[in-house]
Amino acid sequence: MTRIGRRLRGWTNGVLSLPQDVLQELPRITLIGNKELYIENHRGVLHFSSGEIRLALADGILEISGEGLVIRSILGQELAVEGVIGGIRYQGSEEKR
Repeated sequence: MTRIGRRLRGWTNGVLSLPQDVLQELPRITLIGNKELYIENHRGVLHFSSGEIRLALADGILEISGEGLVIRSILGQELAVEGVIGGIRYQGSEEKR
């Protein structure tokens, strides 16, 4: 990111008090028990099976493992997963190399 872009984001955050997930395109992950998972700000489904789902993020990959996983809905950059969720792993872009 350019220096001007970083300064603009910092200024915008200070003035508007926007949440970090909006400003930095970070994923917002909501887990309800181990049965439901909601992810916002993803960039697409990379892999899907009943045991694993991998999602592209702005700066990495989100891996969801479990049993009987199903994608209940996909609306734009929002995704809802149901099943028995066993693990969630965030892999940043620096780890992908």
